[in-house]
Amino acid sequence: MTSRHAAPRRRRAPRHARNLRAHGVLRGVALVATSVLVFGAAGGVAVAARLNGNVDRVDLSDLVAAAPTPTDAPDPTDARAGQPVNILVLGSDQRDGENGAIGGDEEGMRSDTTILVHISADRTRVELVSIPRDSLVDIPSCTMTDGTTTKPRHGQFNAAFALGWDTGKNIESAMACTWSTVVENTGVPLTNIVVVDFAGFQNMINAVGGVEMCIENDIKDRYTGLDITAGLHRLDGTTALQYARARHGTGLDGSDIMRAGRQQQLIANLANEVLSKNLLTDAGQLLQFLSAATQSVTTDIAVTDLTGLAFSLRGITRENITFTTVPWAPARSDKNRVEWTSAADELWANIAADRPMLGTPEPVATTPPQAAGDPAAPAAPDAGAPPAGEAPVAEPTPTPTKTPGREAFTAADVTATC
Repeated sequence: MTSRHAAPRRRRAPRHARNLRAHGVLRGVALVATSVLVFGAAGGVAVAARLNGNVDRVDLSDLVAAAPTPTDAPDPTDARAGQPVNILVLGSDQRDGENGAIGGDEEGMRSDTTILVHISADRTRVELVSIPRDSLVDIPSCTMTDGTTTKPRHGQFNAAFALGWDTGKNIESAMACTWSTVVENTGVPLTNIVVVDFAGFQNMINAVGGVEMCIENDIKDRYTGLDITAGLHRLDGTTALQYARARHGTGLDGSDIMRAGRQQQLIANLANEVLSKNLLTDAGQLLQFLSAATQSVTTDIAVTDLTGLAFSLRGITRENITFTTVPWAPARSDKNRVEWTSAADELWANIAADRPMLGTPEPVATTPPQAAGDPAAPAAPDAGAPPAGEAPVAEPTPTPTKTPGREAFTAADVTATC
């Protein structure tokens, strides 16, 4: 895979370190993916300004190679109008206060789950790519907030976040090192980054009244406390977070790939939940959702900018919200790690060029109608055909089901049957 290198960076003064750890990602992706549905009806800048106080803003401009900025005067409703947007969403298992009661104590700092959200320049597509935490990648030299740099190395993807935290001692350095690692290995120019935590995700799920999920097998995971039977369930915030984090135990295969798939399902169902409710027209529910969605977010995006971007996406449909995991295979050097296949190169190239990430579908061939007496006309129906005027008996067809984590799917696809 071709290596890409960031532009030279300028030194800047160190910033105050905060005790954050990276882990779950669902609330951040939901904030980005479903903001297209909620911010557009939120009353614009006034509501955004009210919620901006919930967001912890950071400035990474001196630490990373950012995407090109618009040269023309920006659209007042979309600061990047006419340009693709690539937002990197990381999780946080911050273990102080309410988060400590949820996740328990754990040393170190890692980004166990990462999703790249691509929004097309014409605002007709939202594409989400999960990056497995145990992907073996090239981690470039990273610049810390005090101006020091790390040595480049080859290692597990989530080590980039830990390296930035352990060396720079702050969230900005950790976020910047992950940003640089993604750009180095994908060639996709990032626009923004979002880091989120456990508690806010629970609050957001509860704000929409829970999320309906089809659970195909009994699952019991003592690490997260998840204990749920097969069937159709409406998950509250606590259970949804347990479902998103679960990896070990009954009904689970222990892999990060399948956990990423469950997270993709949960995000898709959350987007569908927002679409199916009167959330967009009920000011009280809307404000409750937005308040929950923006709490404890660390990002370089202004809420007002997110509002404009979301408003420009107000016409998005479920069929155009696509999820996938970067194409991977077991690593040749370590069967417990993964490495990206050549198909990943094509996926990243498509995103960087703002083409559909899975490629442009082949057009469906159609047969033009034939004139009567044309020798090429279709043969007459056989004797077994139903009499004229009688409807044929429809053959039952199975409902297609996609496997999240291993197959791409859209928010309109069936991913489980109960």
